[in-house]
Amino acid sequence: MPVSRSDLALACRLADAAGAAIRPWFRNLLSVETKADASPVTVADREAEAAMRRLLDAESPGDGVIGEEYGTKEGVTGRHWVLDPIDGTRSFAAGRAIFGTLIALMEDGWPVLGIIDQPVQRERWLGVAGRPTTLNGAPVRTRPCRELAGATIATTSPHLFDEAAVPRFLALVGAVSGGLPGQGPVYGGDCYNYGLLAAGHLDIVCESGLQLYDYAALVPVVEGAGGRMCDWFGEPLTADSAGDVLAVGDPARMDDAVEALAAHREGG
Repeated sequence: MPVSRSDLALACRLADAAGAAIRPWFRNLLSVETKADASPVTVADREAEAAMRRLLDAESPGDGVIGEEYGTKEGVTGRHWVLDPIDGTRSFAAGRAIFGTLIALMEDGWPVLGIIDQPVQRERWLGVAGRPTTLNGAPVRTRPCRELAGATIATTSPHLFDEAAVPRFLALVGAVSGGLPGQGPVYGGDCYNYGLLAAGHLDIVCESGLQLYDYAALVPVVEGAGGRMCDWFGEPLTADSAGDVLAVGDPARMDDAVEALAAHREGG
């Protein structure tokens, strides 16, 4: 089923509601809690997701909801709204405006609509399957990348990867840097990196151990701008993906990046 105008309008209202809940707490937090999985959470995370869920309950009650803070509500339509109120809570708590709210609409396990919303800088990327991605209403495009060597690669932090993923990531970094000093990754950024890639400022983003709410919204944004997203084996990202995520601005570099990630696994 194509994404409707009412779906787009609702998605933007969800982002507006989350932003209104988040902005008063930016650089104004009293505390940061630690969840059972050792990840941080704040009152802003919870208030933002609660605000979005209230809207969905009122305007789209038959759809399912999957959220980072309040879990899963099953629906009856085959559609799920996937919510990450603050992707990059560590950055948010540190007063860095490189976090974002992620909103996705999935149909039968496939992401068909995605929003990356940075509520402090008021930047909003909107991606819809089959349509050009926009940033604050203006179309954006990824940039060409002639070869893997010399590409600009970003990740939030390899410290968030599991032990097996680190050498594979470093193999990709080695292929990008060519062993040259000063050619390392851009660190930090969470979902904001994918917006920068969609707008033509980065070439590759590589992450490991993500949850569905961390990556579902990113796929329509990146691919609507001309890029591609896949797992570390080159397979499309769906609700069943394991969470090792690769984004490339130039689709011609996808196979190169996947091969570099596989080099260590296969005996490098």
